[in-house]
Amino acid sequence: MNKQIIYSFIFIFLLTACGGQKEVAKNPGSVKLDYTYIEAFHQGVRLKATGRVDEAIAKFQQCLIIRQNDDAVYYALSELELMRENEEASAGYIKKAAEIDPANTWYVQELAYMYLSRKDYPNAIKNFDKLVKKESGNIDWMYGSAQAYMESGNLVKCIEMMNKVEDQMGLNPQISLQKYSIYMDAGKKTDALNELTRARAVFPAEPSLIGTLVDYYYQTGQPDKAANMLEKLVEADPSNGRAHLALAEIHQKEGNQAKAYESLRKAFNSDDVEIDAKMNILIKIHGKGGPIDKEAYDLVDIMLKKYPNEAKAHSINGDFLLSAEKDDEALAAYKKALEFNGNEYPIWNQVLIMEYQQGKNEELYQDSKKCLELFPTIGTIYLLNGVSANQTKRYTEAQEVLSVGQELVFNDKAMKAEFLGQLGEASFGLKEYAEGKEHYKKAMELDPRSSLIKNNYAFRLANANMDLDVAESLIKQVLERSASESQFLDTYGWVLFQKKEYEKAKSQFEAAHAYNTKDEAITEHLGDTYFKLNDVDKALIWWEKAKAIKSNDLLNKKISDKKYYAPQL
Repeated sequence: MNKQIIYSFIFIFLLTACGGQKEVAKNPGSVKLDYTYIEAFHQGVRLKATGRVDEAIAKFQQCLIIRQNDDAVYYALSELELMRENEEASAGYIKKAAEIDPANTWYVQELAYMYLSRKDYPNAIKNFDKLVKKESGNIDWMYGSAQAYMESGNLVKCIEMMNKVEDQMGLNPQISLQKYSIYMDAGKKTDALNELTRARAVFPAEPSLIGTLVDYYYQTGQPDKAANMLEKLVEADPSNGRAHLALAEIHQKEGNQAKAYESLRKAFNSDDVEIDAKMNILIKIHGKGGPIDKEAYDLVDIMLKKYPNEAKAHSINGDFLLSAEKDDEALAAYKKALEFNGNEYPIWNQVLIMEYQQGKNEELYQDSKKCLELFPTIGTIYLLNGVSANQTKRYTEAQEVLSVGQELVFNDKAMKAEFLGQLGEASFGLKEYAEGKEHYKKAMELDPRSSLIKNNYAFRLANANMDLDVAESLIKQVLERSASESQFLDTYGWVLFQKKEYEKAKSQFEAAHAYNTKDEAITEHLGDTYFKLNDVDKALIWWEKAKAIKSNDLLNKKISDKKYYAPQL
């Protein structure tokens, strides 16, 4: 039963019921005085009706100067003080009105609810009992009385009053549930169960009664009976998603995965299970490790159909697609999530990292710029934007964004070194070789174990055809730790190529290609090397293979002219 009482006053002015009206007839000499009272009274009513509370109170106070024992005025003042949230003054006025006219039902009712709201239960009971005796069929008053008895701890009288309500309304599931709650609060679990059983005899398929029985059996440590009731509940109320969720948990504990997923599908199709509850289930399934059941992907599909405009649905879809090694589809799903909620940094971070890993440099450049507008204080975004700017040959932009971003890095030498390394890339791209070397040297000082920084520096030196012995020394250091990394083998081959040691270069490129047959740069380098070894036919074969992986203008020119051209810096 709802224990919240709304304390409201019903303002009814019946002038004919006022004592002052009778005085007019008895005292003709006071007519002038009564007119003054009546005028003030009506002005107070009009002011109250227009919400001018303080002015209305002043007018009714004027009425009290004329007549000190007018219950209607006290009643009006009680309501006005309540409007000002002055409960103490309001209570005083209604008490005064009830003293003057104790037979007035409205006053007794307001007193009863006032005492109940103020937790003065003895006086609340006293006034509710008066009301019930006067009008035994008033269900609202019986409810009020039952609540007062319950709050005062007299559960026997509370149940008696609820039984009177039931006598008026007949057996009703809601009343039975209220009585059940009262019994449970009193620790009378047998009586509580009997009340539900009695109600179910008349309403066997009522979902609220079955659901309460489920809760009862769980509370009393009878899980088997609770599970049985859950089955009956979903029969009576197939759309009850929460019941299906509870059944899914039971089937899961029993090891019956098929039934568990069947219940989960029904729960996921239900509108009374919130999206966050469904998300938590999918996150738990995704995070358990190991292969993901096909049925779990079905749950994700349900989410997408039910919540096509919710970022969460597309985000969890991305997680599952990523686990299925469908990287392109996963990236598309994360981007779809951002269309509906662009303020979630974890999703942005996932998108940017995936674009970086997949070498989608133009997309990374565009998306990292958008991300920077939303999160201008996160250093990682500046770094990724700088990397993509370098990869797309926007070297001046790279310098600008990297210079700003590195100022946001504190107490993280490795990340600071990454910024410096990318600044070195930008400087080499702009042929500012001295600055580029300086950036790379500082980067290696900060993070001397970084293979990536050493590899990039060696590659840039080779590309610029300078300090090739330094470049070879750096890449050899890298390969000592990562001898099977195709990218590093390719760099070593490129250094040897620039040193005109073509046979050695070919060996390194072949080793790199053995580890990664789908890298167009490695494949193209093999063609370049065969050309330098005067084997044009093999050069063309390898160039064509590179073109099949990914074409570029310089590669097309090599094939067309059957001639090697150095990369354009």
